[in-house]
Amino acid sequence: SRGDFFVMSEGFDLLGDPIPEGLGKRGRPPHLVTDEKRLKVRVLLAFSDDEAAVADGLGISVPTLRKHYFRELREKLGARKRLKATLLFTLAKEAEAGNASAIDKLFKRLDKLEVAEMAEVIKSVGGKGPAKGKKELQREVASNATGLYAPPAGPSSKPN
Repeated sequence: SRGDFFVMSEGFDLLGDPIPEGLGKRGRPPHLVTDEKRLKVRVLLAFSDDEAAVADGLGISVPTLRKHYFRELREKLGARKRLKATLLFTLAKEAEAGNASAIDKLFKRLDKLEVAEMAEVIKSVGGKGPAKGKKELQREVASNATGLYAPPAGPSSKPN
């Protein structure tokens, strides 16, 4: 019949989501946890430590968030690292497949990492204080120059 066209199957709505028990009864329907919502929680936790912001992002209350996503909340300290690892893995797979943009981005990330590692090595070998920048080193070398390339003397302070 024509009415059956819009019904996907027993227990699922038109979008394919399961129909919660008690739908149509008094009160708010219970919150349904899906893999997609779990992923949203992990991503939101990676960018914010505020549980209220995460709950708002899902359209639920903080107690509901704590009730259904306690594992994700417990592991929120590592959420950013796991998300970064997942994104880097995806980027590496794309680079392996020959995606030129992914290859370029991966090279840039590796270069940035190598520069940061070298800065740490230089800082630890150099001793005290932060490492000097390129311009600071050039100014220091120029101020210590003697002979023909010595900087000119400043104006004299004698009155005329």
